[in-house]
Amino acid sequence: MDDKNRDVAAAPEERANSKWLDAHSDPLAALYTFSQCMGLADLHADGDYKLVVADLGTGAYNMKLKVYKGTALFSENSIIDLPTALAVFLMDTNEPRTPAVAVASGSYIYIYKNIRPYFKFTLPTLSISTAEKSVWDQVKQETIDMKTMKEMLEGIRHETGINALYCRRYSVDNRLPSFLLKQQNSYRNEVTERGLTTRTQRFLMLPEAEMQEFADVHKHTPLKRQTVITCLDTMKKSMADGDAVSCLVLGTENRDIYILDPEAFTVLSVLTLPSMPVFMSVSGLFDVDFRIIVACRDGCLYTLKRDAAEAKSKVDLGSQPVGLVRLDKNIVVGCMDQTLRCYSTKGRKLWSIALPATITTLELMDQQRHGFKAVLVALTNCQVHVYKDKYLVDVITCDDVITGMKFGRYGREDSTLVMVSRGGGILVKMLKRKAQFVEGSHCGGPPLTQMQKLNIPKKTKLFVDQTMRERDNCVLMHLTFQHDLYRLRFNTAKAYVHSLQSSLNPISTSLTEPVKLSATVQGMGPTFRMNIQLTNTSRTLPSIDWFISFQYDESMYKLQKCYLPVPILIPGLTYNFETKVLCLTDKGISDKIKVMLLKHKSCIPVITAVVSMPVSDVQEIA
Repeated sequence: MDDKNRDVAAAPEERANSKWLDAHSDPLAALYTFSQCMGLADLHADGDYKLVVADLGTGAYNMKLKVYKGTALFSENSIIDLPTALAVFLMDTNEPRTPAVAVASGSYIYIYKNIRPYFKFTLPTLSISTAEKSVWDQVKQETIDMKTMKEMLEGIRHETGINALYCRRYSVDNRLPSFLLKQQNSYRNEVTERGLTTRTQRFLMLPEAEMQEFADVHKHTPLKRQTVITCLDTMKKSMADGDAVSCLVLGTENRDIYILDPEAFTVLSVLTLPSMPVFMSVSGLFDVDFRIIVACRDGCLYTLKRDAAEAKSKVDLGSQPVGLVRLDKNIVVGCMDQTLRCYSTKGRKLWSIALPATITTLELMDQQRHGFKAVLVALTNCQVHVYKDKYLVDVITCDDVITGMKFGRYGREDSTLVMVSRGGGILVKMLKRKAQFVEGSHCGGPPLTQMQKLNIPKKTKLFVDQTMRERDNCVLMHLTFQHDLYRLRFNTAKAYVHSLQSSLNPISTSLTEPVKLSATVQGMGPTFRMNIQLTNTSRTLPSIDWFISFQYDESMYKLQKCYLPVPILIPGLTYNFETKVLCLTDKGISDKIKVMLLKHKSCIPVITAVVSMPVSDVQEIA
C-alpha cells in the first residue's frame, strides 16, 4: 500500500519535470499499425495537419486507411489487401497544393487524393518459367497426373533455388568468374524472373487429396507472376523545396527498387539489390543526383546511386535491422541484437551503443525551429529513448509497448509525437516550447568536457625544422635510442644483482626461509623510536636462529639496543621490535641507519632495510 501511494505521489513530480505535454490518450482506439504505415499531412491545404494511418486490422480483414483530425476519427477507406507502407507526397503543381497519399498493399499502390481513391498502380508482371508454364499446359490438356505434376514442380523449385544461391554468392561480392560473364543475365533471369508463381507455391503446399480439386479450379486461369512491395519512400524530382513534386520509390520482394513518375505513374528507373529490401532512406533529386541507402533482409546495408543500376557498397550489420533513420549525413540503424548503430553515407561505422531492451521501431525527431535533430527509439520495456548522436537526452515512459511513431506537425502544433501501442491505443504528446535537451543528462560516464576537442596550435617553424631533422637523421636517432635503451637495461640489471649480492633488499630471496623486514622512525628528536617489523612469508615452515643488528655512524647516533634477538618466526605472524635512537650532533644534519637481519654464526646479512633518519630538532639538543 505504501509503494502505491509513493508512486501516486511521484507521478505529478515526474510530469512536471517532463519535456512533453500529454495532449491525447485513447487506449481503446483499436489501431494496429507500424511506423512505416503512418504519416502527417496537410490533406486540404488549410494548415491543419492530419494523421494518416494504414490500419492492419486483424491481419486478414478489416484493413482500412484512417484519417484522424485532432482527437477524433475524421474518415476511413477500406483497403483490399494488407498494407505494408504509406507515403505522403505532392504529385503535381496544381493549386491548392494538396498532397496525395500512397498506400502500398501487395502488388499494388493505391493513390488517394482529397481522401478519395484516385489511382491504382500495378507492379509490372514478371516472366514465367517455361518449364512451369509447360506443366500447367499439360494440366489444362489433362495429359499429366497429380503425382507426376508435383514431382516436376518440385524439381523446378529445387533448380531455381540452386541457381539463386549460386548467382547471389557471386553477385554480392562482384566477382563472377570470367567464363560465366556471358551467362550472368541468364542466371539473374533464372533467379528473379523465372521464380515460381503463387499458384505453384500454393499447389506444392497442399496435401495430395486436395491437389486434384485445386488444379481443376485454376487450370483454365492464365498463369501470372507478380511480386509484392516491401517498403516505400519518396524522392524530390527536380527541386529540393519542401513543396516540390516528389517521385515514389518502392522496394519489392523481387530485390528491385522502382522509381515512379509522380504524374503518369510510369517506371522511371529500376535498380537491383542482392537481397530483399525492408527499409529505405532516400536523399537527393532524381533529375540531378540521388542516393538510396537500403537495409536488406540479409542483415546488410547497400547504397544505390543514379549512375549505377546495382548496389556497389555493402555494410554488414551482423544482425537483422528493425529500423533505419537518416540523420544529416549519417545513417542510424536499430538492430535485433539490442544495439543502435551509426554509419556514414560511405559505410564507415561511427559508433554503436547497447540498449536495455529490444528495439521495436525508430523515428526521426526534426525540430526545425530550434535546429535540433535526434532519433526516437521505442523499446519493449515500454520506454521511448531520445538520442542526440550517441547520447541519451530524454526518456518517455508509456503504459504499453510502442510499435509505431510519427513526429512532426499535427493540427497546428509543430513538435508533436504520435505513438501507437501494441494493444491498439493511440497516444499524442506535444513538446514543450521551452524544452531543452542536454547531452548526457540521462546517462553516466565521463564529463562532457572530456569529449571536447583540444585547441591545438598551428605548426611552428621550430616544429617543422625538428620534423625535417628527424626525417633526415632517422637511422642515427634510432641507433642512439637503442644504445641508450640497452645501457638503461644493463644498469638496471647490474643494480639488481648488486642488491642481491649485498642483501640490500628488504625481502628475502631465499626459497627455504622467506622473510620480510620493514623499519620506521617516530619522533622529533633528539630521541627517536625505531619500530621494526619482521614477517615469515612462508606458508608452512617456521624460521629460527635469527638476530637483528645495526650499522650506523657512532659519532652521530647512539642506539639503546644494538643487538635484538629474534624468537622463532611462525608463518603468517608479524613480530614487532623497537629501540631508541639518540642523535648526538647539533649541526642539523642526518644520516642513514642500516637494519640487518642475520643468522647466528654468519656475518653476512640476509636482508637489509635502510632507514633515512630525519633531521633532529636543534633546540631540543641545546
